[in-house]
Amino acid sequence: VSLPEMRPLPDELSLEVLIKLGDDISTDEIMPAGNDVLPFRSNVPEISKFVFRPVDEDFYVRALEARENGGGTVVAGENYGQGSSREHAALAPRHLGVRAKIARSYARIHRENLVNFGILPLRFVDPEDHGRVEMGDVLRMSGIRASLERRKPIEVRLFRAGEEADRFEVELDLSRREVDLLLAGGALSALKKRA
Repeated sequence: VSLPEMRPLPDELSLEVLIKLGDDISTDEIMPAGNDVLPFRSNVPEISKFVFRPVDEDFYVRALEARENGGGTVVAGENYGQGSSREHAALAPRHLGVRAKIARSYARIHRENLVNFGILPLRFVDPEDHGRVEMGDVLRMSGIRASLERRKPIEVRLFRAGEEADRFEVELDLSRREVDLLLAGGALSALKKRA
């Protein structure tokens, strides 16, 4: 199955928090391996049905619903994406409409994979803000492209039950190349644009 189209990063995002996680979440928990999953390795729509299955069997259904309404986000603690360098742990969530992840910190290779597939690897400016976010909240960000270009923090407005409940800031530590990849929607989109 062909890879899904990766659209450029919009300037505004309104994302439902699909799951909230703690520290040391591995790529095996994000995108499990095994005999049930590996036959679908080259079929992104099919393999995406297994995203987060070891920790939340309902993630896939929530993600599809959120994708129809602008997309979703994942909130995590320290060392998110540790373990194997599995690219599908970034590619499959992107197919499900995940446009940003917000964590206290990322494992290096997974962070790079997120950028390559056009998912913003956002970090809490204040790590304690992790405790203020709940699953089901909607996080709204605007002026994203300009913030990336200027490498400035992004303000997040948190909505709970339809009402604005909080605000906090997130940041990215990116090279110029990584900014360009994210603005294009990921590495494949950037290559197509150049070609």
